Amino acid sequence: MIKKQTKSYSKEKIYSHLHPWVLEWFKSKFDDFTPAQKGAIVDIIKGNNILISSPTGSGKTLSAFLGIINHLTYLAEAEKLEDKVYCIYISPLKALDNDINRNLEEPLKGIEKIAGKNLLIRKAVRTGDTSQYERSKMLKNPPHILITTPETLSILLVAPKFREKLSHVKYVVVDEIHALADNKRGSHLSLSLERLQHLIGGFTRIGLSATVSPLEDIGKFLVGNEYGVDRDCLIIDVNYLKKLDIELISLNKDKLLFENREYSQDFYITLNELIMNHRTTLIFSNTRSATERIIYNLKKQFPDNYNSKNIMAHHSAISKELRLLSEENLRNGRLKAIVSSTSLELGIDIGYIDLVILINSPKSVSRALQRIGRSGHQLNEISNGRIMVTSRDELVECSLILKNAKEGKIDKLSIIKNPLDVLAQHIYGMAIENPWDIDYAFDVIKKSYSFENLEKDDYDDVLSYLSGEYQELEERSVYPKIWIDYDKNIFGKKGKLARMFYSTNIGTIPDTSGVLVKCDGEVIGKVEEDFMENLKKGDTFTLGGRIYRFNYGKGMTINVSPAHGPPTIPSWYSEKLPLSFSLAWDIQRLRAILEGKFQAKRSKEEIISFLKKYLYINEDESLIIYEYFRQQYLYAQIPSNKKILIEYYKGFGKTNFAIFHTLFGKKTNEALARATAYIVEKKYNSDVNILVNDNGFYLSSDGKLYGIEAFKTINADNLWDILIKAVKNTEILATRFRHCAGRSLMTLRNYKGEKKPVGMQQVRSKILLKFINDMDDEFPILKEAQRETIEDYMDYSNAKSILSKIKNGQIELKTINTLIPSPFALSLISKPYTSTLSSSDKEQFAIAMNKAILNQIKDKKI
Repeated sequence: MIKKQTKSYSKEKIYSHLHPWVLEWFKSKFDDFTPAQKGAIVDIIKGNNILISSPTGSGKTLSAFLGIINHLTYLAEAEKLEDKVYCIYISPLKALDNDINRNLEEPLKGIEKIAGKNLLIRKAVRTGDTSQYERSKMLKNPPHILITTPETLSILLVAPKFREKLSHVKYVVVDEIHALADNKRGSHLSLSLERLQHLIGGFTRIGLSATVSPLEDIGKFLVGNEYGVDRDCLIIDVNYLKKLDIELISLNKDKLLFENREYSQDFYITLNELIMNHRTTLIFSNTRSATERIIYNLKKQFPDNYNSKNIMAHHSAISKELRLLSEENLRNGRLKAIVSSTSLELGIDIGYIDLVILINSPKSVSRALQRIGRSGHQLNEISNGRIMVTSRDELVECSLILKNAKEGKIDKLSIIKNPLDVLAQHIYGMAIENPWDIDYAFDVIKKSYSFENLEKDDYDDVLSYLSGEYQELEERSVYPKIWIDYDKNIFGKKGKLARMFYSTNIGTIPDTSGVLVKCDGEVIGKVEEDFMENLKKGDTFTLGGRIYRFNYGKGMTINVSPAHGPPTIPSWYSEKLPLSFSLAWDIQRLRAILEGKFQAKRSKEEIISFLKKYLYINEDESLIIYEYFRQQYLYAQIPSNKKILIEYYKGFGKTNFAIFHTLFGKKTNEALARATAYIVEKKYNSDVNILVNDNGFYLSSDGKLYGIEAFKTINADNLWDILIKAVKNTEILATRFRHCAGRSLMTLRNYKGEKKPVGMQQVRSKILLKFINDMDDEFPILKEAQRETIEDYMDYSNAKSILSKIKNGQIELKTINTLIPSPFALSLISKPYTSTLSSSDKEQFAIAMNKAILNQIKDKKI
């Protein structure tokens, strides 16, 4: 049973459970236990499963390890420590592993000093970076506390000699579990834990999480089930004990019209003042390119304040050595500021931070709290955060983030279910361990929360693929990996090199690489792979200030030709974090409230007063939001959670637009947009372009648009089938299929010590995809690529929910015609036109469009 911890043990009660040496060490360092520790330590000592959700600096890690160290200390005193692993610590980041290894030094050395002897409690890090020499040492003298990653754990489970060392594990700690639960690394880990459970028979599971919701689902993910009944887990939730000091900063209030990614002079002046008024500042941008640009401009504009020694960048494109150097400099207090994209969100030990600045919207409440929680590391310190917004849409968005953060309302996390590529990888791993009974293996797999609803037919199809029953695949060099004896109902590994193939191709993170762009045979630059996957033939985009038309892609190269006119795909397309659906719904609800107030003819003063109290914002910000919504109300209508507005607008030249005001987040809108465009093209034989963002999407065409007609033909019952057809020949499905083919070992990323280039993988996977489409459109790995595209890249579930609400009348559809785009449409419709403009020209364009709106409504009153 998953339930909340209701006990808070007294200091004296916890003391009574601690070994005298451990107790003396703790008393020498701390006056009391934190709330997380009072709820967790005793139950961990008792062997109960625990999930701790609390902010950075609230004692989560010590909550997990004090009971474990206590157990090892008792064994060490009695000289009963054996050469085996007692505890496995798993984190999603190697940097976190190194932190834990270092941070365990203090209690272990301190307890040894009190004991007056070497207790011989060993700890060690085992990751992909661990040398062969260190690995050999671990076999002879295994660590009692093994610190590792999800991928390395799965490799150890098939390593016969080390597997023996895991056969008596008593504790497993999963750190930053929220960063694993909603992706395939988490699905992969959940199966590894069930395989470990099968090996051992049971162990205490301890999950450590930042602010996340719903905690009950994370608890289920941590502990799994026994034949459909959740294993016991106590949830300790102390997320709101820390005080939050969060403010919005909106610059150029008179020009805050739509997002301008080229930040103004005022922006950098304000940013510099914030940094200079604090000891150490952590700045989060949402993209790597913005990270580099911010550092460059701060150095350039304030050379006396910044240099390469006191401000650094931290993101995934930087070398490991530079990332480690920036982390070390931060811990040692040498940096005035550090700028990151997302890589410092998780709890890497980065020392003291007294201010966190978020540049642009973090797109979810949980992400905002996680980032801002990196400041004020101690439990009783205030977490200081400033969110700098650069557009009206962002101001509205971040105002709701501020409101929900202060009121403790967190976005819901969604856990991926039944990924068949991950399943294929694990079945192969299980076969390498030893032969398995087919039905018993199915039962073990279904004990994972990620696979508890796995259909037997899907399981059988994956077995069929792995055993070579799709014989046509051998024509494409996809060979059997397991054997099956149906008479005895068992399966096992096939081939002497199985463990080598498995261990060198393990994991769920796909290889990625920059995609080369060629024009007339010449390389003109690179784009990211997730940018490429959104392209279809005829799309235009900017690169190096010029416009190009996409012709075709081959491997990790795309062919283009020069083009003119506004691009159909803005260059920022792949960089945007998606807005969470729950936050989007809250914005829609605010829209409905304000429309009601306008309809009731409430005064300007009354509405501004409401906004200040409702959103916890100041007078200036309330005035901007009021004016933004007033303009939309007077010029058109206000779309909301009760009304989808379809705005027909004739653009420059012959292009017609159907703008769908569906503020449900980019992932949900992606599903709605692709389904609508598919219907337009197939049913009405009309070519359309689409552009999607968090606030909605548009269809554009030089001919007649059938936007509302197409949208009305889509419903909750046919959406899946439409999307399957809509993505069939797209780059996005081809990319997802490559990733799934790699995870399921259809294509090998490494073969006999040789790494296969990403381009070669992509070419091979495209050939396989075409072959499989002709062979069997129900092939399990193709089904998984389709599922990943529609459920993970898009948000099928919420798109289906919206369509159901339309059908039952909870959401109505309205259409309008406009001479110029309405205020709410401006940010979406302007992107292609402004992507080639300079910063000053963008500003002038925005001002001109806003004046045109004001001119249209100058004689209208509420």
